[in-house]
Amino acid sequence: MPNITLSVPPDVYKKMKEYSEIRWSEVARKAIVEYLERLEKGNLELPAKDILKMLGEDFEKKVTKTPLEMYEKAYKKAREAEWERTKSFTTRT
Repeated sequence: MPNITLSVPPDVYKKMKEYSEIRWSEVARKAIVEYLERLEKGNLELPAKDILKMLGEDFEKKVTKTPLEMYEKAYKKAREAEWERTKSFTTRT
């Protein structure tokens, strides 16, 4: 099997060393295989929980504290704007 070299930040490496019983090459191999499968399927969308994690805790707190009514109002406004934008395409025949 071919080998590759993987670089990680020092803080990640330090954390990895704390779990020396884990075969990190196997973890990386599985992650690469899964990513390739997603690429081949054209499915590189991230789950919502991963997106929230990337955006940070402050953003997640704001999202969870915002009343649902505000999201519904914003959705309705966006839907109406999209209809205005596309209705000329649907009325022409």
